[in-house]
Amino acid sequence: MTDLKGKIALITGAGQGVGQGIALALASEGVSLLLAGRTVEKVEQTARLAAERGVRAIAIGCNVKSAEDLATAVERAVGEFGGLDILVNNAQEVPLGPLDKVTDDAFLAGFESGPLASFRLMKLARPHMAARGGGTIINFASSAGIRWDMAGYGAYGAVKQATRALTRAAASEWGGDNIRVLTIAPHAESPGLKGWIEKNPEEAAAFFRTIPLGRVGDLEQDIGRAIVALCGQDLRYLTGATIPLDGGQANFD
Repeated sequence: MTDLKGKIALITGAGQGVGQGIALALASEGVSLLLAGRTVEKVEQTARLAAERGVRAIAIGCNVKSAEDLATAVERAVGEFGGLDILVNNAQEVPLGPLDKVTDDAFLAGFESGPLASFRLMKLARPHMAARGGGTIINFASSAGIRWDMAGYGAYGAVKQATRALTRAAASEWGGDNIRVLTIAPHAESPGLKGWIEKNPEEAAAFFRTIPLGRVGDLEQDIGRAIVALCGQDLRYLTGATIPLDGGQANFD
């Protein structure tokens, strides 16, 4: 066990993939969980798996593009558990394709579900974290924002780069409240990545050859455990950074 026992976390997109892996890793450390996602059945399954590890986990339906749903999620976490220590802004709709093919609606959905949702949740979480002496916020970026070839990834990369800017600003503005804000950029065995591999086998093969460790990350053991470390006191002096959890592929300097 680390020093996270008794902490309270809110995770969006917790029904599958990276969100589920993070939830299970935090559950193993004794963190109580408010798990949010669009498909309640999937989030409930994550809650059951987390509960098997001895923690209390509550599943709620939440569309991160809805300001009302986000406010309800924070209110529920605070009401049920008494506060909030960790926020994981994982949910994201992905606007992929050449710029001429990406619609305004798709781009707006990517923005609303990514940086705007993170922006809203960070502001909602801040006073509750400050009241408990600090907290950790984890946002998500992607190597799509710094690809050597941006063709087909411009809209998605723009959305993710906006999130990185918000992380830097929040880290700068809220450090006095002992609130640390970090961005991770993971490669993980998520349903989204698996779908991309199936649709783009040749590009995927070339992509994997650029990963020095030669594999994508395990959802819990690689990505989830990294979040455990980032939220712990051993890394309490780290804030405002983008952490590439990608086997050594990307360079966010």
